[in-house]
Amino acid sequence: MSKIDLNNISHSYNPNVPNPVYALNPFSMTWENGKRYAILGPSGCGKTTMLNIVSGLVRPSAGSILFDDKDVTDLKTESRNIAQVFQFPVIYNTMTVYENLAFPLKCRGFSKDKIDERVKSVADTLNLESFLNSPARKLTADQKQLISLGRGLVREDVAAVLMDEPLTVIDPDLKFRLRRKLKEINEEFKTTLVYVTHDQNEAMTFADNIIVMSEGEVVQAGTPKELFERPNTTFVGYFIGSPAMNLFETEVNSNNEVKINDTVIKISTDLSTIKQKKLKLGIRSEFIEIAKDQKENLITATVEKVEDLGNYKLLTAKIGELVIKSKIKREIEVSSEKVELHIPHDKCCIYENERLI
Repeated sequence: MSKIDLNNISHSYNPNVPNPVYALNPFSMTWENGKRYAILGPSGCGKTTMLNIVSGLVRPSAGSILFDDKDVTDLKTESRNIAQVFQFPVIYNTMTVYENLAFPLKCRGFSKDKIDERVKSVADTLNLESFLNSPARKLTADQKQLISLGRGLVREDVAAVLMDEPLTVIDPDLKFRLRRKLKEINEEFKTTLVYVTHDQNEAMTFADNIIVMSEGEVVQAGTPKELFERPNTTFVGYFIGSPAMNLFETEVNSNNEVKINDTVIKISTDLSTIKQKKLKLGIRSEFIEIAKDQKENLITATVEKVEDLGNYKLLTAKIGELVIKSKIKREIEVSSEKVELHIPHDKCCIYENERLI
């Protein structure tokens, strides 16, 4: 396991043309030893490019990569001691499941006893014990992907295990169990795991830290709680959470007040140095509640619909033409016409030019 430093990394697949398009804009970050990271974003945002730069499949156009303070930018993949799991199964069809799992260890000269110990341990973790002597080619697509995953996990000495949407072909129930198993492996062996996904639920339930990407840019990196409560951009607010963050066009009313339509909302953000009058207010549906005895930050809205979603009700209402959504407790009864909602000032995020102030 290693600490991985990415220093001012950027990449273009056509760097020598005039005005090259960058798949990755310049960024720097550190992946700490033994942590779980998720790289999250829509298709084509640069997630896989970032992963391939770390593994050595792609050399960055600029910047350097350090493993435990050693510069590996020019090292080939095989010299980086990285395990990589791809989106679709990569297996040796002529081998048994056991032989597939053992192959990375045999190539590195491990003893027969050590190979047997590690293969059986990983097979137990991935529920492959009963298939160890079966030809790999006869397994289902999700079982084959488990073999690919197992080959990445079988080595205890890797700098990191890089996974590019590894659970795409695996059924939903098994996905949940595997994410839990990966977390257990990380906690037991302190293996650094880096997980690429476009699925926010996978990222939020798996990672210690999430790197959110959009159009080649790292727009925010932080814990799931940080990304949820204080999105750095309106894109992150929209991309993280279900439903997406409520976002409203507002006008500055004072140094700590904005107006939504004609309603004044107090906020905790200091606007004294902000010259722009038009801003956006973002707030999660989880933080909006039906008013009880609050005296300020109240909005009267027209109820559009109330959906019972099992653990909570989702209220959709309108403030004039603006749509607002609130998650409320199931036992709360909602008026069929009008409802008064409370907007807590300390949960409001204020955005100027789509970026958090």
